[in-house]
Amino acid sequence: MQTSELPDLAHTDTKPLHWLATATAMAAVIAAAGALQPDPVASASASTPHRTATQHGAPAAPDPARATFPLDCAGLDSTVAKQATGDLDGDARPETVAVVHCAAGSGTPPSGVYVLTNGTGSTPRIVATLVDPAQKMSIGDFGVRDGIISATLLGYSSTEVPRCCPDQREEVTWQWRGGAFVRATVPAPAGV
Repeated sequence: MQTSELPDLAHTDTKPLHWLATATAMAAVIAAAGALQPDPVASASASTPHRTATQHGAPAAPDPARATFPLDCAGLDSTVAKQATGDLDGDARPETVAVVHCAAGSGTPPSGVYVLTNGTGSTPRIVATLVDPAQKMSIGDFGVRDGIISATLLGYSSTEVPRCCPDQREEVTWQWRGGAFVRATVPAPAGV
């Protein structure tokens, strides 16, 4: 056996006290990690997209996935392409605005834009149709902010224009006034 020229290293010789200290340190780390985890109930409810009420008891916005939209999709399903929520009429209850079209699989099917409110039970009620699919429009940018709905309407000047490539564009807003949604056209910026 060859002798080492290195000094005798005390930490290479494990003793029961070393194992006990290591086990105690690991237990402390695991306990601290468990104490720092988020509350699983709060985490689950915060990440659940379809709640029926907010944590503070205020009503939740209507879920468009539970609504029945007046679309004639010839046996196909409808798709909620976009949605936004906000208190549109000042009653302290949120409404949902949904952009919906038939799930055509290809092409650009026309969209409808609907305002939903909470109905009886869990089924939302359509209270306004802002864009009817019969208008043959699709929706570009879309949102709700400070009670105002804004959208970019994309359309076609004639039936000769391919349905993939709308050649008309209009920026519009809707705002609740006098018991109805009033539509306004947003002027194009100067120089466009």
